[in-house]
Amino acid sequence: MADMTDVVTTPGSDMDPGVVRRFPSLRTAPKPVRTLARYAGIIPFVAYIAIFLIVPLIAIVVGSFQNPQTDAFTWSNVNTAVHGSYLHGFEQSLILSLIASVIPGVFGLLIAYAIYTARGRGAASLRRVVITASGVFANFGGVPLAFLFIASLGSSALVTGWLSDIGANIYNWGFSLYDLSGVALVYMYFQIPLMVLIILPALEGLRPAWREAAENMGARSWQYWRYVGGPVLLPSFMSCLMVLFGSALAAYATAEALTTGTIPLTSIQIGTFLNGNVLAGQENVGKALSLGMVVIIAILMVFYILFQRRAAKWLR
Repeated sequence: MADMTDVVTTPGSDMDPGVVRRFPSLRTAPKPVRTLARYAGIIPFVAYIAIFLIVPLIAIVVGSFQNPQTDAFTWSNVNTAVHGSYLHGFEQSLILSLIASVIPGVFGLLIAYAIYTARGRGAASLRRVVITASGVFANFGGVPLAFLFIASLGSSALVTGWLSDIGANIYNWGFSLYDLSGVALVYMYFQIPLMVLIILPALEGLRPAWREAAENMGARSWQYWRYVGGPVLLPSFMSCLMVLFGSALAAYATAEALTTGTIPLTSIQIGTFLNGNVLAGQENVGKALSLGMVVIIAILMVFYILFQRRAAKWLR
């Protein structure tokens, strides 16, 4: 078997030295075989993306402009999806996503900053506990989360009863767990921990030398954040808001279990089509609604990439 020097200096060898040492026969294999072996590790990932993302996306795009009876090209599906109750569904979804991204984004940033600036003997343990808890809470949703809030803050739930006993019935103040504000409150349960997880690396990218230099030049704390820390952190913060917005926009099970579809959210409307509750001739309207969601997410991804590129210039 050839040693490392022989493998690296073999003319025409474009394989990784470790791979060639393990499989010496690849040294004389045809170039297509060597190329296939070189990228074999990403083939499962590419297959996964193709089957569960590319193929469904193509089906959605084609179906959005297809007559369900004749398979002919039509604009009627898209036209229906952007009018009436479906347009209202997009509006409600965008409002909910905005509320459930900005407020958790601010609170998550404050919590992450508190962890980042924590000092003392127990700071490391506190950091591990908060990060672990955030990872659990950020992935807790759906029917269990809806049941948790119904059992605690429903109209006749435990916490609501305690508040009523002290004369603070929140339902008399106009609050309802089953409207848009209630769904936004429930979303914050997993949105705030998600913000903590994704903004913390950006905070850690702020170099202590920047603050020391600002203080040496006589800058106060607010001046440091106004002219140094804030502008550096802003692109990362905005990209995190894009992630939170997309997460709230695509959430389905929690809102469906909490409101039983009484709020016209686009994700719930799409779920209605998937369950077969459609009018004759409108079978593909659900695909048009899905296409609208894809377009919104694509716009978010464009802004996310732009903000990430901006942040990368400072946080390298």
